[in-house]
Amino acid sequence: MKMMTNYNIGDRVSVLDDDLNGVVTKISGGEITVETDDGFSLNYQPSELIKIQSTSLLNSGTAGFNLNEVKKQKEIPKPRSFVKEKIKGEIPPPEYDLHIEKLAKNFRSMSNYQILDLQSETAKRHIEHAIRNRIPKIVFIHGVGEGVLKAELDFMLGRYDNLVFRDANYQKYGLGATEVIFKQKTD
Repeated sequence: MKMMTNYNIGDRVSVLDDDLNGVVTKISGGEITVETDDGFSLNYQPSELIKIQSTSLLNSGTAGFNLNEVKKQKEIPKPRSFVKEKIKGEIPPPEYDLHIEKLAKNFRSMSNYQILDLQSETAKRHIEHAIRNRIPKIVFIHGVGEGVLKAELDFMLGRYDNLVFRDANYQKYGLGATEVIFKQKTD
């Protein structure tokens, strides 16, 4: 079976099984002579070669692209900022740290019951203050620990009708804070 060759002298070709490119210089019978880019003349069968389109044809395919536009698309986008922009006049909610070392100097001599009682009374005082002064929101920082203070705080907050509470912003406080939102009564 004779293979048809569609190669012409001057065609740019690449050798399939080798890293060689060159130009067809002679076609004789079933053999094609290629002058490689390194200047060697080598003979190949047509099945061992592939025709390479001329660079002008390749360039014509990319001529419609705007290089600056392509570079712009390839740019790594700047990361978005997730920092909440403060609105003028917006006041962040008061934060009350209930860690015992923030409340008492001589806490080492206190029993666990006395520590929890002081933390609970401090939280209750801040809640009453917020209600009296119509403060819309406060945050209690209680830490993670064994969860005793958080459980006591949740129990105490559950006894009030005019507020709701939830875990505070995780990104800012982690798991160790509770946000209290007061329902304002309209008179």
